[in-house]
Amino acid sequence: MVSLTTVGQKTTYRYVPVIDGNWWTITTNPDLGKYTSPKQEPVDFGVWQAADGTWQLWSCIRGTRVGGNTRLFFGWEGKNITDTNWSPKGITMMADTTVGETKGGLQAPYVFSERNRYYMFYGDWNHICLATSTDGKNFKRALNTKGTPALFSGNMANTRDPMVIKIDHTYYCYYSAHLLKDDPAIAIKSAVYCRQSADMQTWSEPVIVSDGGSPAKQTSWYGGASECPFVVKIDHQYVLFRNQNYGKNALNTQYSSPNPLDFGIDNDRYQVGQLAVAAPEIIKVNNQYYIIALKPDLNGMQAAKLRFVKEAAK
Repeated sequence: MVSLTTVGQKTTYRYVPVIDGNWWTITTNPDLGKYTSPKQEPVDFGVWQAADGTWQLWSCIRGTRVGGNTRLFFGWEGKNITDTNWSPKGITMMADTTVGETKGGLQAPYVFSERNRYYMFYGDWNHICLATSTDGKNFKRALNTKGTPALFSGNMANTRDPMVIKIDHTYYCYYSAHLLKDDPAIAIKSAVYCRQSADMQTWSEPVIVSDGGSPAKQTSWYGGASECPFVVKIDHQYVLFRNQNYGKNALNTQYSSPNPLDFGIDNDRYQVGQLAVAAPEIIKVNNQYYIIALKPDLNGMQAAKLRFVKEAAK
């Protein structure tokens, strides 16, 4: 594993994300059949390219009639990342309580591929879990020796929103968690954590990589200051997208740091900007970046081109 003190070097530049053009709609609020509810909302999601070249988007749909914590996964498929109105593919995954998942608790899938295999990290309300696939469309839970797909949980409640990058030979899993209940006496109420692994099975103890700062004062609830982490590596910089608000007042804060384990602990040292988006995922196709985010009315996803502007570090 790599320690906080040895990762990253001080640099004289940083990267600022800028939305480059108009948004286009790629998904709308889906028909869930018997689970459809007037209160349902597509929220945290993952986007990836399957083995056949098609683009897949799986979203956590909350407020459904599935019971429990009301959440399940629904999928869409697009031929090109720039297509509008991707084709709905139906419900793709529901919580399985027989393997220890919380009923209706599925959250925030994230998928990446390596050596012809796809890895889906997701939350089951209390744990970060893993499922795998050979085609990028059909996933099977990767059960551990205890018969569950859980990799880890903690240190706070509602461990969720995983995102994974590989740096050299180490996997970095970023995720969110918050206090079980608000406590004015506790300064850190939610945080972006990171754990490291060499094999995606055994993970290090968690490190807080971002929390507090000005975004903690810009959210509508105590656990919302450090949601949906997404990290993009550019040259020797790591750009973190950290979410505060959903809906019409969507707000996401970005940080550019030379250290993937330090984006500022209760400070704005590495902050480079804010965007009026929620739960963004960044996709690079050839030399073009795209940002995919929730629509303001929480009835689907939208996409736009994105560029990173290099500027002198302050």
